[in-house]
Amino acid sequence: MNEFVETILALQWHPPKPSYDVVIIGAGGHGLATAYYLATRHGITNVAVLEASYIGSGNSGRNTTIIRANYGIPESIRFYQHSLELYRSLEDETGCWIMHSTKGLLWLAHTESAMRAERARCLLNVACGAETVMVTPEEARTICPQLDLSGGGRYPVLGASYHVGAATARHDRVVWAYAQGAMRKGVDVLQHTPVTGLLRDGERVTGVQTANGPISAGLVLSAVGGNVSTIAAMADVRLPIRTHPLQAFVTNAYAQGFGPIISDTELFCYVSQTARGQMLMGAEFDPQPSYSLGSSFNFLQSCSAKVTHLLPFLRDLRILRQWTGICDISTDFSPIMGETGVPGFLVTTGWGTWGFKAIPAGGEQMAELIATGRTPVLLEPFQLDRFARDLPMADQGSTGTR
Repeated sequence: MNEFVETILALQWHPPKPSYDVVIIGAGGHGLATAYYLATRHGITNVAVLEASYIGSGNSGRNTTIIRANYGIPESIRFYQHSLELYRSLEDETGCWIMHSTKGLLWLAHTESAMRAERARCLLNVACGAETVMVTPEEARTICPQLDLSGGGRYPVLGASYHVGAATARHDRVVWAYAQGAMRKGVDVLQHTPVTGLLRDGERVTGVQTANGPISAGLVLSAVGGNVSTIAAMADVRLPIRTHPLQAFVTNAYAQGFGPIISDTELFCYVSQTARGQMLMGAEFDPQPSYSLGSSFNFLQSCSAKVTHLLPFLRDLRILRQWTGICDISTDFSPIMGETGVPGFLVTTGWGTWGFKAIPAGGEQMAELIATGRTPVLLEPFQLDRFARDLPMADQGSTGTR
């Protein structure tokens, strides 16, 4: 027996009903979190979450588990800081161990321009409630003793911002926690139920057509990640979204003691250690839009070359496995949440390379919108109509974007 033996979950499966108050397409983190908060915060339990495969089989099971709030615009910082705080209390709220661990995040800088960007990031983060400080190279090595400050003689570390509250959590456990919590309140989660079309009454969306038959709904929410353009097209909604693959990999185990998350927007790579001791690494999304879930040797070669300049001990480890998710990336790199202009059809999309860290806040805010009909303050800047109003939320505050 060890800490990774799973607790038996109380997942309650039911046959589909002919109609629901709310149908959510996509049983990943965002879809299940929305259902959970509808049930627990607003008492709306006549809800179905539909999944084409099994719960968490999309991007929620293909991410790199980082939770942070050190973004580049005030609206994003406040939103993700709220999500970070919700993650801290999620284990107590759900009674599920999600393996949450606060680690801190070192954001390295190798040039003077990068140092200016990190100083600006720190000031803005602090002003918006996300604890972030500048550290010297020596302080960075104190936080992460394995760090080579010379960058292999090629990428010297001039300093870093340190986001104190950054954390990680086990991705599948987060999904299971929300699924179990929603099911206990009476929400139906329907696996292996792909949506093949939307039911319409004039312009209004009134339900979904599935491979197993039609299901009526008072409201339909799309929370399907990289496949969102396909679902939105069924409602005649054109979204400013492109889908790009995002790859990652893990090595064999390294002795526990690698403390922080390391991130680098100049080299476009990031590293953290899992609870099993494996080193988890990723880089920017693939430049070519695609729905492919295929992994590549080129990615392994490129990412490995970057990270070993910073952390030489990685050269002695072996790559165990790699995987790919497909990211719904908006034109301003910020999420799109809320109404679409088509009555009865909402979306939560555009999460790009940072959807996992937004799961609690995204679900909570969408549930509030659905339950009350009013747009919450944290959600308001991220509505779809911001593009028509020429109010983009441009934020490339991630190692996964450039």
